[in-house]
Amino acid sequence: MSVSELNKRVVLAAPRGYCAGVDRAVITVEKALDLYGAPVYVRKQIVHNKHVVETLEDRGAIFVEELDEVPPGSTVVFSAHGVSPAVHAEAAERGLKTIDATCPLVTKVHHEAKRFAADGKQILLIGHAGHEEVEGTMGEAPDNTLLVQSPDDVDNIELPEGTNVAWLSQTTLSVDETMETVGRLREKFPLLMDPPSDDICYATQNRQLAVKQIASGGCDLMIVVGSSNSSNSVRLVEVALEAGAKTSYRVDNASEIDPAWLEGVQSVGVTSGASVPEELVDGVLQYLRDRGYPVAIEERLTEETLQFALPPELRKDIRRAVKH
Repeated sequence: MSVSELNKRVVLAAPRGYCAGVDRAVITVEKALDLYGAPVYVRKQIVHNKHVVETLEDRGAIFVEELDEVPPGSTVVFSAHGVSPAVHAEAAERGLKTIDATCPLVTKVHHEAKRFAADGKQILLIGHAGHEEVEGTMGEAPDNTLLVQSPDDVDNIELPEGTNVAWLSQTTLSVDETMETVGRLREKFPLLMDPPSDDICYATQNRQLAVKQIASGGCDLMIVVGSSNSSNSVRLVEVALEAGAKTSYRVDNASEIDPAWLEGVQSVGVTSGASVPEELVDGVLQYLRDRGYPVAIEERLTEETLQFALPPELRKDIRRAVKH
């Protein structure tokens, strides 16, 4: 180790990167291309990562914003973020073969929304306007759902006295801010019902806790690898700063690192959002090595062993192909 490396350190957060839902969604598109051949259409980005999308495009996936861009009779994959019942209905009308790669943890929130709505409850959905996951969940019970984007939004909610109220949340939010919003909601609606289980997914929570652990231990700079439209990646930057990191930045890959960020920096934390391939993290670690930082030490919070089966419609076609 050189003299310049003596006081420097790089700490790599774990868990980081791919979660079970992202892994399932990406493999779904890869298997669909293997099975049906190109092109396979995908509504919206399969996961919110530029590199993943470009890699799948190179293999023959065509990403579209809406179903009217998909030729009738084609195969279309729904992204990990989920879709509303209206999108399923439109696909059926257009005669499309659909493969639903919605993360099972998002599907769970959809079921909760339907159940609360069937019970006549007003749903307060904590999430970000315009995010695909929020649009899909709201589509399950549009007449019963109000969007709450921040704790400050709570003051503006006006409901008739005696309204039965329940809350749900987008799966990729900041745990702390969500709990703050729920606390404010409960002050206003003391009989507020909770979802049967926590909506914020295990991977989002684990990645935030791992970042907190590193940021609170004296961290000059936290680099978060992830795309700008990845909600959970953007949250990791906020969590790092709140937990004590002096600075924190999000990059798609090492090429976006500004050398000025490293001036006077001894301790660097590195993590990645739940839709980020490990090779992009490796690129950041190599960038740091090339600039005099030592090999990263991994700090593991917990092991993740959860895996999800591929969508049933794809499994059925794979079995059929194997028989023939």
